Amino acid sequence: MLELLFSACVTILPDYLYRSRVQGKRIGHEITLYSVWFELRWGIAGCAILTTALITLIFFYHPETTNVTSFFRTVTILPQTGGRVDEVLVRNGDVVEAGQPLIRLESDAQKAALAAAQSRLAEVDAALAVGASRLAAAEGALEQAQGGLRNAEQELELRQDLARRNSSVVSERDLEALENALTSARGAVNAAEANRAAVEAELTQVLPAQRAAATAAIEQAQVALDQTEIVAGVAGRVEQFALQVGDYVSPVLRPAGILVPSNEGRVAVFQAGFNQLAGQVLHEGMVVEMTCLSKPFAIIPMRITGIQPQVAAGQFRPTDQLVDLAQLRQPGLITVKMEPIWPEMAEGVLPGSACAAMAYTTAPHDSGVFMHIVETVGVVHAAMLRIRALVLPVQALVFSGH
Repeated sequence: MLELLFSACVTILPDYLYRSRVQGKRIGHEITLYSVWFELRWGIAGCAILTTALITLIFFYHPETTNVTSFFRTVTILPQTGGRVDEVLVRNGDVVEAGQPLIRLESDAQKAALAAAQSRLAEVDAALAVGASRLAAAEGALEQAQGGLRNAEQELELRQDLARRNSSVVSERDLEALENALTSARGAVNAAEANRAAVEAELTQVLPAQRAAATAAIEQAQVALDQTEIVAGVAGRVEQFALQVGDYVSPVLRPAGILVPSNEGRVAVFQAGFNQLAGQVLHEGMVVEMTCLSKPFAIIPMRITGIQPQVAAGQFRPTDQLVDLAQLRQPGLITVKMEPIWPEMAEGVLPGSACAAMAYTTAPHDSGVFMHIVETVGVVHAAMLRIRALVLPVQALVFSGH
């Protein structure tokens, strides 16, 4: 409308003044509704062309968008294991700290597994204590067998010496019996050594391995028990939390709620989506004016700090089907990141607010007359954003039905 009024002032109005003042034609007589097109055809055509040129010029070099918001992160409250709720420790809307318990699930099975693992560890410790006694007994049996072997060897040597001196004193049968007794004594020593080695292996390898396995089972059972207590991963506010005792939650199908992290120390960063036609105009450092519904009747000066080098509409995930470009009907927007020039002016704008923004191309000192004209005409366009800052809250109230 402002462009049309400006174009009419420099085209239709001079044409009308010339015909009425210079040529003496009067409205209602020579200038009628039927003759107005013929009389003012050059002015109307010039007004239409100039209006179109101004609108194209302004909207190209001063792009605007209503796709502006400040994104915020949410954390889904999910259990690591499924189960029924046994205790609810917070309420919807509570502010929690990192590590604070939120809910507890039924843990009878996990407690029983932990108790069984602890009992197994106690059994292994008892076996270690008994194994020390068994090792002492095995060493005693080995010493006893070695003593019997020495006695058998000495007895055999004595009888063999007597037999060499006088063969009638010791018979061959007695010597064979002594040799068999020596062989038995050696076998007893070997058996005692093997028994001691088995007890030592059980004490140094088998039982320590069983104890390590029992300790690992305790840790595993303790982890499973700890997973029944869901804690807050970050500090924030609990939202959409309506669990009750007896409800079933699952890490796949039934989340418990949403945790919105606190905004302490958060820098106000806004994202805006501009039409792709503005791709040649947008640049980092560009000045933007923004107005939001959560802070009506206020114009917030912003500055573009980053431009996403990709258009989201072109992304795809590898699948077993080729991408059909006919399905990509939406051209997509250019995403830019903006930060307030004066952060205090953005205070009060809630994250996720609906906003409108308008960017301005500034003419450098060495630019031509054309860019200076564009910058001057942009002042007219800036008035449109200020009008929108007044109309946007009213429009929102009308469409919301209040």
